[in-house]
Amino acid sequence: MTLALETTTGLTVRLRLADDWFEVCGLDRLIPGRGVAALLPDGRQAAVFTDRAGRLYAVDNRDPFTGAAVLSRGLTGTHRGRPFVASPLLKQRFDLETGRCLDDDTVRVTTYEVEAA
Repeated sequence: MTLALETTTGLTVRLRLADDWFEVCGLDRLIPGRGVAALLPDGRQAAVFTDRAGRLYAVDNRDPFTGAAVLSRGLTGTHRGRPFVASPLLKQRFDLETGRCLDDDTVRVTTYEVEAA
């Protein structure tokens, strides 16, 4: 989803959880390249990101290699055209669209459908 800055006022970022949408924060709270951690109703956390083109991504905030809830503080980038977040601890990169670890094909994080409404 790509949105012009002037159209983002009042929009809310929402994640699909099971059969319902969960409001995370205002779209204006997201800064391209920086993550926001969101506490979900079941106690888990999601890491929510936007890029410079206005696309939204959400993955589990828990780093599967360390168990720490830190992916929202990771660095974002692209590798071969794929958007990723790198864990701030051990630097493994996770594809923001699929959750697949780019450094270990046997590991992945949960991804969430995300929208601004």
